[in-house]
Amino acid sequence: MSRYLMKLCYDGTAYHGWQKQQNGLAIQEVLERAFHYFSPESGSIIAAGRTDTGVHALAQYAHFDYAGRMQPEQMLLAFRRLLPPDIKVLEISRVSPWLSARYQAYERSYRYLLAKETSPFSCRYSGFMPHLNLALGPMQEAAIQLLGRHDFSSFGRANPEVPNRICELRKLEISETEEAFIFEVVADRFLHNMVRRIVGTLANISHFKLPASIILDILADRCPRQNLVTTAPPSGLYLIGVKYPVEFLDESYVPEKMTTNEVLT
Repeated sequence: MSRYLMKLCYDGTAYHGWQKQQNGLAIQEVLERAFHYFSPESGSIIAAGRTDTGVHALAQYAHFDYAGRMQPEQMLLAFRRLLPPDIKVLEISRVSPWLSARYQAYERSYRYLLAKETSPFSCRYSGFMPHLNLALGPMQEAAIQLLGRHDFSSFGRANPEVPNRICELRKLEISETEEAFIFEVVADRFLHNMVRRIVGTLANISHFKLPASIILDILADRCPRQNLVTTAPPSGLYLIGVKYPVEFLDESYVPEKMTTNEVLT
């Protein structure tokens, strides 16, 4: 049995997020169905992050275990043949059996596209918040206040299963084109809905012409029920990158003080 890491992209419009569930079709379910077609005894495919309904990925990562004879190049072709056109596996490589796509990820990157006007040709691939007057400068000024290590409870959906609400926001850059505002967000970890709630909050600060320092008050409250915190639509969000310690990408790597009974899943 060997462990493999895949890089994939997908259009999340037709799916109820990454994780398998009873109330709708998920990316994970479609991938595992294809996987089981050529590896019937295979287990789960575990992703770096559980993207929500309607959220897209340009570079999602996921690991799986495989004991068959196919090489990564052959598996790549098999996945591409079996998957629908809105999901594509880009790369597959053999990695350390101790790598967990979820738990070894030390940095994740997202992009959010906030459209200035709604359009039937882009509504599935950008967010739109009607009736808001948006300006780049105020959003950029407020965004600076979020950089660094904070308790982001106010920007994450309440979840008692995630007691640690501390995240290090390493990058939050906002640019503007004729069609949209583009948010580039990088952190060591993200709470549920965190990127979308940050985007919605910055949009509200711009619209209501509030001081950038209001962000510090929102952070200090540490409560997800905030009047200014709005969750931007999922259609504008893209997972664009995940980073792992380089040693875990080496199939021969064995961490110190770990045994074969401690393989992460």
